Amino acid sequence: MAELCYYGLRFDNVAIVYSNIIFILMSIIPWKKTTHPLYQKVVFWIYWLCNGFFLSLNFIDFAYYRFNQNRLMNNFLEVIEFESNKIDLLLHFIWVYLHLIILFFAMLYLLALAYKKLKIYPIIIENYWRYGLSSFVLFFGSIALFVLGARGGDFKKSTRPITLIDAMDNVRTPQQADVVLSSAFTLLKTLGQDNFNKSKNRFTNLEIEKELNTIKVYSPSGRFEKKPNIVIFILESMGREYWGALNETYDIPNYKGYTPFLDSLARHSLIFPNGFATSRKSIHGMPSILAGIPSFETSYASSLYSRQKVGSVVSVAKELDYQTSFFHGAANGSMGLLGFSNILGFDNYYGRTEFNNDLEFDGSWGIWDEPFLGYVKSVLDQQRTPFLSSVFTITSHEPYVIPKDYEGKFDKGYLPMHQCVGYTDHALRKFFEVSKTSDWFENTIFIFTADHSNQTHFPFYEKTVNRFANPLMIFKSNSELKGVDMKLASHLDIFPTVADLIDYPKPFKSWGRSLVSNQNHEPFVINYFSGGSYFMMNENLICVHNGNNAIGFYNVKDKNMENNLIRNKTQEMIDLENKCSMFLEDYFESLMSGIGSSQKK
Repeated sequence: MAELCYYGLRFDNVAIVYSNIIFILMSIIPWKKTTHPLYQKVVFWIYWLCNGFFLSLNFIDFAYYRFNQNRLMNNFLEVIEFESNKIDLLLHFIWVYLHLIILFFAMLYLLALAYKKLKIYPIIIENYWRYGLSSFVLFFGSIALFVLGARGGDFKKSTRPITLIDAMDNVRTPQQADVVLSSAFTLLKTLGQDNFNKSKNRFTNLEIEKELNTIKVYSPSGRFEKKPNIVIFILESMGREYWGALNETYDIPNYKGYTPFLDSLARHSLIFPNGFATSRKSIHGMPSILAGIPSFETSYASSLYSRQKVGSVVSVAKELDYQTSFFHGAANGSMGLLGFSNILGFDNYYGRTEFNNDLEFDGSWGIWDEPFLGYVKSVLDQQRTPFLSSVFTITSHEPYVIPKDYEGKFDKGYLPMHQCVGYTDHALRKFFEVSKTSDWFENTIFIFTADHSNQTHFPFYEKTVNRFANPLMIFKSNSELKGVDMKLASHLDIFPTVADLIDYPKPFKSWGRSLVSNQNHEPFVINYFSGGSYFMMNENLICVHNGNNAIGFYNVKDKNMENNLIRNKTQEMIDLENKCSMFLEDYFESLMSGIGSSQKK
């Protein structure tokens, strides 16, 4: 840990220099009046407020990092950007993290106390030539030191100012890079960036298509007599760690799950215990799951390019005359989901407004899962078939509370999250119990996943890559969609899987693969680390990529990424590096040009 803190000094220096730029300039300017008490009072307040602001970022990360697994960047407010109850949420967070707020103000007090210990003496000029020369040298010498600090301590012509990716230089894992970085540095380095940088055109469309199989087309399978309904459950924060049935293939000491109903359903489902998320926040989840568009440093849904029409489960379903709907029990517009549902083209959006009964409001985010899922069932009863619906639950979310009537009913486990998982699992049980009597139930395919993971207890899920471990399960009553598939799976695979299940006959673009197809497409997972790097994982290797080239390779069993194999590059590593480079090039090119419409060399 001490070694990581040492490596972090150059990043801290950059943050200190930038956050104190006004204070530094006001302190070194060659002017006799700089020692005047009024001037010094202004200098003090600038010093105290600027440092207080940037210090607060690290305190925010004390609470936020364990949920986001990412240092604060310019997009950290996107989580509440679309919330209508910002004041209520703010008051709630103040109460929950009151201890951090007290500690923060204590540090501000100590900062002011230490500053006041400095004595400022009036400038007495005996020789104006000597004063002018020394002031000139001091001023420009300080500017040179400022530039040196801002660049990260290097004046070499061949180098550039340090960025997030430089945190990976002296560490073994991206998780260690988060220790090296500081929240002030990551915010400063990402300000004003849209984080969708066009890649170099190194590959042709033909090379990318051949390697990534981006254009999908599935022949009619005849699996079902008529078009099945599709219901996609996006379960808030319910990572794979909590699902008992998805952990039976892993040797996790003293493992315990909290999803008895979902476990019972898994016995009659097609499950993917080796599934991963391609999102890390709720706002990332919707484009990732429903359109197969991952989000890296910034959510695609809140980017400059989110308003373009994209292929998704909605677009393919509507072409086959499906009625489509999206359900989310929070305030309409929460997390930007209403706007993005309109972009995807859902026929109807049902939120807290349509539910229209705030007696079931949880006090923070929206309607409790059990009554809202009952409402979902009543709406689906009125839908014409076939329909495609997506349901985003909310109760399994910080502040981790459940209805008072259920307190003590669910196992509280080791983490505040665990009883919320139990409650949402119970709400799903109730939904299925009442839905079994509906005409649409027998011909409905249910897909279960989560937007991202959350609090972890077991060391297995604290490993760097397993922080993205995600549930994926497909259920249809009295069907052949059963079994355990240990191949890699991810959010990207849901869109093509739905297209395959509903026998969509036309070619479409997707980076994922159908999980029910016989086509031999190599599975892979991709995501982003806060150190400015990406990772792509196949069945054998994990490749860490800085956006230009690979900077690490690890055996797929080395989920904590402790043994970098890059010094002994094999052909398989070279191929995976090229595949990751192709994906990133095609990803950024496609998003900026329009999914499916990018034309390159």
